[in-house]
Amino acid sequence: MNATLDLLRTRRSVPPPRLAEPGPAPDVLDAILTLAARVPDHGKLAPWRFVVIAGEARARVGAVIATAYAADNPAADAARLGLEAKRLAHAPVVVAVVSRAGPHVKIPEWEQVLSAGAACMNLVVAANAHGFATAWLTEWFGYDRRVLEALGLDCRERLAGFIHIGRPEEVPADRPRPDLAEIVTHL
Repeated sequence: MNATLDLLRTRRSVPPPRLAEPGPAPDVLDAILTLAARVPDHGKLAPWRFVVIAGEARARVGAVIATAYAADNPAADAARLGLEAKRLAHAPVVVAVVSRAGPHVKIPEWEQVLSAGAACMNLVVAANAHGFATAWLTEWFGYDRRVLEALGLDCRERLAGFIHIGRPEEVPADRPRPDLAEIVTHL
């Protein structure tokens, strides 16, 4: 079996608390992001962009997440606020994939959204091919405008996902996968 097929067959998400240093060096991260951007993109719109959250930025964004949570949950205790503050602190690098899909005279918005999803998956596969493990998550704060604004998203942009990247401390056992008989129709 070739390496690409083996990677696709064995790739497994690793929860962010199980992702450790070191993360990708800047040149490796650039290579990963370059591959992430090589997705179907009808009209060459690049209807997505990447926001890299690494180093101290993880704590700065975490503080925004915790503040938003506290505002919505005034009874939250310090332990819960600490958990919220560390949402992006586990993996060495987190890439927010931002969907910039919008009305276009020729390109349906749905195709643009799918392109952003493809960028997420390419990012996951590229990072794994470079020897890292990943988790693609959104969580509640991926839909919170206060957090999105802190990440620099404008009102027309949406989060396609946070891709957490690091070295796996432990890879969980594989989960059951869909039975093809239940998801495939042949005409």
